[in-house]
Amino acid sequence: MSNLAEFQKMAEDVKKVKTRPTDQELLDLYGLYKQAIVGEINIDRPGMTNLKGKAKWDAWNSRNGMSKDDATSAYVTLAKEVISKYGM
Repeated sequence: MSNLAEFQKMAEDVKKVKTRPTDQELLDLYGLYKQAIVGEINIDRPGMTNLKGKAKWDAWNSRNGMSKDDATSAYVTLAKEVISKYGM
């Protein structure tokens, strides 16, 4: 299975875990996913009343400088950990 195909499969499978992952795990997955799909962050940071939006922006921004391939690999690794931890 190619790296991209495995990434797409993990992106679907991680949505099916039995128990909701922690907020930090979800933010890590989000940041890696956006970096793998879009690349460098290309939007302004949300305002101070949008706490969820700021947390997601920060998670993505923390991956700044990471290549799409590295983000894809890191996402697959983290998704596998989450799936094995929480089950499907």
